[in-house]
Amino acid sequence: MACRFSCRRRVAFSETDLAGIMHFSVFLRWMEDAEHAFYRSLGLSVHPSQQGFPDTETGWPRLKVSAEYRQPLQFEEEAEIEVLVAEMRSKAIRLVFRIWKHPDIPASRSLAASGEFVVVAVRATPGTREMKATAIPDAFRARIEPAPDHLLAIQGPSS
Repeated sequence: MACRFSCRRRVAFSETDLAGIMHFSVFLRWMEDAEHAFYRSLGLSVHPSQQGFPDTETGWPRLKVSAEYRQPLQFEEEAEIEVLVAEMRSKAIRLVFRIWKHPDIPASRSLAASGEFVVVAVRATPGTREMKATAIPDAFRARIEPAPDHLLAIQGPSS
C-alpha cells in the first residue's frame, strides 16, 4: 500500500511570466499531474475509460483545492513534487502536496509551495450523466493508505 509519491518537473518557458517566474496556476497543474502519476504508479487511473474495471466507472472531481506559495520557481529550475495521502474517507481522499526547490542539495532544499486537494469519488447515472458521490472503489482502497503523521509534518530548512 502506498501513502507517498514524488516526481520531478522542470519549469518550461510556456509556464512562466515575462520575468521568467512560474505562473501561480501552474503549481496547481503540477499538483494534479503528480496526483495522476501517483495513481498510474499503482496501476490506477482517474479516467473511467482507463480504469479497466467495466462496472466501476468512477470520476474524481475536486471538492476542495488550496495552495500556499512561499518562493517562486524560475524558468529551467527543477523541482520535486511530493504527494501524500492525508486522509481516506468513505467517499473522498484528501491529498497534501509539497513542491520543493533544490531537491538534490539538502542544505538548500526549501519549500516553494504546498497545497491540498479533496477529491470525491462519483458515478454518473447512465443517460442523464448526473454525478453522485459513491464509495471509493476497492481497487483504490487496496492500494492507497493514509500517510503517518511524521510524513505529513513539513520537513525542510525553510519550513
